[in-house]
Amino acid sequence: MANKSKKPTFRISRTLFYSCLAGGVALFAVHLLICTLTEAPPVVSGLALLVLYAVLIPTGVMLDRARLTRQAEKEAELPALGNMMLEMLGKIDAPYLITDEVGGIIWYNRALLALTGRKDSLYGLSTDEFFPVRMADLIRDEQEDGVPVAFGERYFRAKVYRMPVPGKSFWLTVLTEDTALVALADRAAREQTVVAYIVLDNLEELAQYMRGESFRSAASEIEGILKRWAKGMDGVLTEYDRDRYLLIFPAAHLAACIERKFAIFDEIRNVRVGENSMPVTVSMGISTLGETLAERAKTANAALDTALQRGGDQVALRTADGVEFYGGRTKTVQKRTKVRARIISGELCSMISSAGNVLIMGHRYPDFDSIGACVGVARLCMFCGVRAKIVLSRSDANVQACLGKLWDAEEYEDVFVDSAAGLDLVRSDTLLIVVDVNNLEIVEAPEIAANVQTLAVIDHHRKTVDAEHKLALSYIEPSASSACELIAEILEQCLPQGGLLKEEANLMLSGMLLDTKQFSANTGTRTFSAALYLRSEGANPGEVQAFFKSNLDDFIREARFESNVVIYRSSIAIAYYDGEGQQTDRVAAAKAANKLLTVRRVAASFALVRIDDTVHISARSDGSINVQLILESMGGGGHFDSAGAQVSTHSVSDAMKELKAAIDRYLDAG
Repeated sequence: MANKSKKPTFRISRTLFYSCLAGGVALFAVHLLICTLTEAPPVVSGLALLVLYAVLIPTGVMLDRARLTRQAEKEAELPALGNMMLEMLGKIDAPYLITDEVGGIIWYNRALLALTGRKDSLYGLSTDEFFPVRMADLIRDEQEDGVPVAFGERYFRAKVYRMPVPGKSFWLTVLTEDTALVALADRAAREQTVVAYIVLDNLEELAQYMRGESFRSAASEIEGILKRWAKGMDGVLTEYDRDRYLLIFPAAHLAACIERKFAIFDEIRNVRVGENSMPVTVSMGISTLGETLAERAKTANAALDTALQRGGDQVALRTADGVEFYGGRTKTVQKRTKVRARIISGELCSMISSAGNVLIMGHRYPDFDSIGACVGVARLCMFCGVRAKIVLSRSDANVQACLGKLWDAEEYEDVFVDSAAGLDLVRSDTLLIVVDVNNLEIVEAPEIAANVQTLAVIDHHRKTVDAEHKLALSYIEPSASSACELIAEILEQCLPQGGLLKEEANLMLSGMLLDTKQFSANTGTRTFSAALYLRSEGANPGEVQAFFKSNLDDFIREARFESNVVIYRSSIAIAYYDGEGQQTDRVAAAKAANKLLTVRRVAASFALVRIDDTVHISARSDGSINVQLILESMGGGGHFDSAGAQVSTHSVSDAMKELKAAIDRYLDAG
């Protein structure tokens, strides 16, 4: 049967219908007004308005039919347009997909299918089966810039858009490819310039044991090693001062250096000089931190200073994540020159004289060295005409024992204050001098250190962390035996003969004796020179020995450690007291660690005691093992052969496990 043509139907819109009705009512109202207000014949006005209405109605119908026709034509185009849009979306290069809230796939394009590498359809599957990131996480962590995702070696940024519909929501996920950008960033990171400062840190000190020819021969051999190392890293090495070098190399080689723990150090240590075949060591400061080459050079130089302040023979690597250290496994050679001490003494006197007031403090639970150094600095302040206050706890038994007659000296009548009183003395022009410690978290009053504007540090321990507070003066010399040795050198440069009280000299000498184990360890020409100065100022070794006498209770406390000793890794002795300790047990632990070194084949010793909820560890070494590096990994620090740490735990056994793990890491690292 032939298809009959469909006749078009006549229809008008509701808007036109109501418009015609309203127009008729309006014209009728006009007719009534004309008849009421004028003398015009009603028939004439009525016919005129009727003719006008008859003309307007067809015109309105024609306009309305034209509008409806255009609307019908657009509606007819919609299905074709929708199909065309879907076809175009399917051909878009950027992968995208539409999912429900749990990751079920509703729609996707060809680019996404090709990206997944699957041959079959993805409809109805969950994105968890192939998508690198869970869709629920993408929706929850919706970010304006998108979330980075990786498909094999291709990198994308996934951005989600919510598509709300009545009663439910769908999510459109669009993947923008960043593979080229990631490759470019990786290349930029690999080609970034790394700056390193290198210094031969002990060659001048070793020169006193060698002939001139051997001295320069060793320097030339090390320079050759450094040049070969730089060439292997596509770097440039230049000597900018005698035995000081600047190295610039691409960051791509830095990871290999870190992985090998800077094996160049071992090669350099094989260069031996003198009849005793002593190794030559170097220190390095390396930096990747800074936007410009000048900034990286500045931070690398600061890193070198840190490496030297920690005793040398190590690398200080400064990155955006902080400072990392490698090496430091040889003992520091003592320097002979006092030039730096003379310079420091001048700077310190200038700072003291210009300060409004001076506060002095050492580390928490001070020993003879800390208290003696504080007293020495107080004497320097008196010489400069500035009254200083020493911040310490007067109730500490160790403080009461070592200050002795100094309590009654007229000059020290109001010098000693507690931390609360010291904090009240802080002003904008206050100078704080910290001695025998460089970690401001363990000073006597950390709150004072956090509030002063001008801070100076004088210490002989290896530097563990960079201070957040900018230091006006930093005199950290790990090669010194004690803080009292450093202060004695400064006083010798400044004070006239007889400028020290006998009690002050005795106290400073006791600090040196404590840290050198009665001049049997970690001594050098500077140590005996400082002791000679103190002796000339009235220090009496016989009177000083009285400081080291123990009462019966302390003797018994020390014996507790000697009855609980284990030997670990054949050469390390660990003593412990498993009971509830007191503050005085810290001193007993230190004495026990010292005494254990007298045992044959013991190269290092550790003593542990629990006080409240903290286990205190004292460590000593005969110089063959760096106990500072071991305890540094546990949050402690100190010197090469004398260090300490505090572990927050209620169990000595837990602290011992952590200590053994730290010892294993040190010994296994070679």
